[in-house]
This record gives sequence, C-alpha cells and structure tokens, in this order.
Amino acid sequence: MTSAPFGTVLTAMVTPFNEDGTVDLDGVQRVAKHLVDHGNDGIVVSGTTGESPTTTGAEDGETLAAVRDAVGTRAKIVAGVGTNDTRHSVELARQAEKVGADGLLLVTPYYNKPSQAGVLQHFRQVVEATAVPVMLYDVPSRTGTKIALDTYRQARQWESVVAVKEASGDLSRTAQLVDLGYTVYSGDDANTLGYLAYGATGLVSVVGHVAGTQLRAMIEAFLAGDHAEALRIHTSLIPAFESIMGVANYGATTAKAALELTGVLSNRTVRSPLLALDDDEVAELRAGLTSAGLL
Repeated sequence: MTSAPFGTVLTAMVTPFNEDGTVDLDGVQRVAKHLVDHGNDGIVVSGTTGESPTTTGAEDGETLAAVRDAVGTRAKIVAGVGTNDTRHSVELARQAEKVGADGLLLVTPYYNKPSQAGVLQHFRQVVEATAVPVMLYDVPSRTGTKIALDTYRQARQWESVVAVKEASGDLSRTAQLVDLGYTVYSGDDANTLGYLAYGATGLVSVVGHVAGTQLRAMIEAFLAGDHAEALRIHTSLIPAFESIMGVANYGATTAKAALELTGVLSNRTVRSPLLALDDDEVAELRAGLTSAGLL
C-alpha cells in the first residue's frame, strides 16, 4: 500500500435526489466529475453525508456504479458500508467489491453502543467478507462509542485494515495510530491542520464539495513544509468551515445547498428526517462561501 492508499483529498459525497426524492443518477455523476475536476483524488460514496441511513442497499450499489463509471480511474472510490447491523454491512461490503470499490469505509456501529469486543467482532466479520482495503471510521459524537486504542491495535493485525478516518476530536491520538501502522485521514475539515501536525496524511471532507482545490493546496503546502502558506489557506476557508459545518443541520443539507449555489445541482432535496436549508439559511451559507472566495 502507498502512504495514501485512498488518495489525499477525499470528499464524503452527497447523494443527489430528484425533487420526488428518488436518486438522481445523472446528478451523482455530475457531482463526482465536479469533485475530481476540483482537487479530489478520492470520493467516499454512501457515507453519512451521502444520507446512507435513508438509502437502500440497492440505491447504494447503483450510486457506487454511477460514480465508478463517471470518474473511472481518476480517483479512488471508497464505499461506505458501516451500519448498526453486521449482516447488512457484510452485504454492502460484498456488493461494493463486486461493483469495483477501491476501499470500504467502516464506521463504528451506532445506537447499539456495543462493547469494544462487539466493535471488534463487527469489524472482523465485515473485513473478512471481502479482500477490499478498509478505512475504519471513529466518530463517537454520532455513534455513541469511541474506538479504543487496543481495538485499533487488534484490528491492525488484519492485512486489509490500513487507514482511519479520525473524527473523535482526539487529535493527538493520530500519532499513536500512525505508530500502529495506520494511514490517518482527518475527518473534520476545520481541524485538518492539527491532524496533519500529528502525522495524518489527508482529509475526508464535506467542505471539499466546493473547496477541493483549496484544501488540496493547503495539505500540499503543509506536507511540503510551508506551514505559513497552509495556515493562510486554512484561515481563508474559515468562513466556509463555519457556514457548512458550524450549524446543527450540517452535512448533506449544507453541501447540497452549496452545490446548488455553485450550479452543480439544480435542487437541494434531502430525505426526512433531514430538512433542506430554508432561504434564510441559504443566504447565510452564501455569505460564508462568498467571504471564503468560493462564490
């Protein structure tokens, strides 16, 4: 494996919907091409930002195939297969392998709040179901369970488990994960520089929907030792971080609205229980993106 097995700048891609709520596969391909044309060398499909809790397995497979067809080998494609049902995750992993995913994103089971032994068992069953490289995903603010360092240590014994999307907020743990042999990706746009300082390789972004080129430049500057330039770019993007990630109803809702503002999507439809941004919220988003030089 390379030091960046899934690329350096990945965006957790939205799943575009038609106004009636069905998956817009043309929109899927349009967004995927937009991302690769603007700094992304990896795409995560059917993650949380892709509204995976409300898409079916069949829709996930169709979306993954559409992204693969749209970008070919121009970017690594990572399929989100994490659920709180191990059997379902195994099914999604096998489907992703058949479609041609380059990697699997495997989040800690949510809501169930399993023990660390249960987390490890879940990971093991999904990992052993395919030969596809795996990125574990730790986001306890959503799942209710934080992956213990010993669980990481045991999971690293499996050859295909190679990376971590770190979104626990414990930036300093990155150094320990790197020491265990993981490639670490920041899972928090606004903290990416901090993660890089502790040894991370790249980013799985939401803001990358509209700032992929800038985020790539920031990461490349930091890794090249030009920390002042990296900080300058980070500072310029703070209004975008705040307007996209700094509200309660963030993620798919704000990313889709941002793509609508930039003309990539024609609507900002999301599935319940999410609510599309209202006009006042869109105005605030527009102000933030304009201030960051993205509109």
